[in-house]
Amino acid sequence: MEAFFLQQMINGLTLGAVYGLIAIGYTMVYGIIGMINFAHGEVYMISAYLCAIGLALLGYFGIHSFPVLIFGTLLFTIVVTGVYGWAIERIAYRPLRNSTRLAPLISAIGMSLILQNYVQISQGPNQQGIPTLLSGVVRFHVADGVVQITWTKIFIVAAALVGMAILTWIIQRTRLGRVCRATQQDRRMAAILGINTDRVISLVFVIGAAMAGLAGVLVTMNYGTFDFYIGFIIGIKAFTAAVLGGIGSLPGAMLGGLLLGVAEAQFAGMVNSDYKDVFSFALLVVILIFRPQGLLGRPVAAKV
Repeated sequence: MEAFFLQQMINGLTLGAVYGLIAIGYTMVYGIIGMINFAHGEVYMISAYLCAIGLALLGYFGIHSFPVLIFGTLLFTIVVTGVYGWAIERIAYRPLRNSTRLAPLISAIGMSLILQNYVQISQGPNQQGIPTLLSGVVRFHVADGVVQITWTKIFIVAAALVGMAILTWIIQRTRLGRVCRATQQDRRMAAILGINTDRVISLVFVIGAAMAGLAGVLVTMNYGTFDFYIGFIIGIKAFTAAVLGGIGSLPGAMLGGLLLGVAEAQFAGMVNSDYKDVFSFALLVVILIFRPQGLLGRPVAAKV
């Protein structure tokens, strides 16, 4: 039982790291414009296809070294998903920024459906995949069995933590981070003080999409298969993670992702894996009822 529990804990931490990276996109956009980007899951889905395209391109030019393959693919995927994030903001959000709150929500859902069908038509509806890039397993002996973790999972957790650390440094220590925080606190006053708030909002969408791109590459490495519909379920789960941690909080997004991943893995292993998605969505409902501000979030105070 101890070995099984530890194995599920490792699986949950790996999954939770991915949830946390995607949740960052939700929490950054909400923190700066107070809206949810429901097309964010589709950006993650597109990044899985970009990962396969990047690997194919590098392989075509005879590059087979793992470090070059993975970092070249990551760079390619992050740049292209960043462009998608910029385009979503310009097309689906900026024209409706001063309209009712419902209009951008509907626009984002429409953008999500457009991206789904665009990928389905251009890449086909069938499930696709990539070969295993990083093989090998590390095994630990415990009292009642063996716990193992693949090198791929170790790389996923390490990459997620490094990505989160870099983003936190950018937000806390750089000029870009200062203008983002100023725009989040009071967009009108930031504009009066000379900050180009439109550019800042676009950059936030780009950064969020880049984090989703990183998550897409890591998940594709781990599972090896993907299709045009994978963005919907994992997007909702990442939104759950953002709400759990406190939407608008970057540490909260990663904390919520890790907690959700561990809880889901333990539920799947000890109760029933067929209902793990139901468990995640039920958890979202409970959070919204009893603690809508999340674990690290703060209640929203009305400005008067």
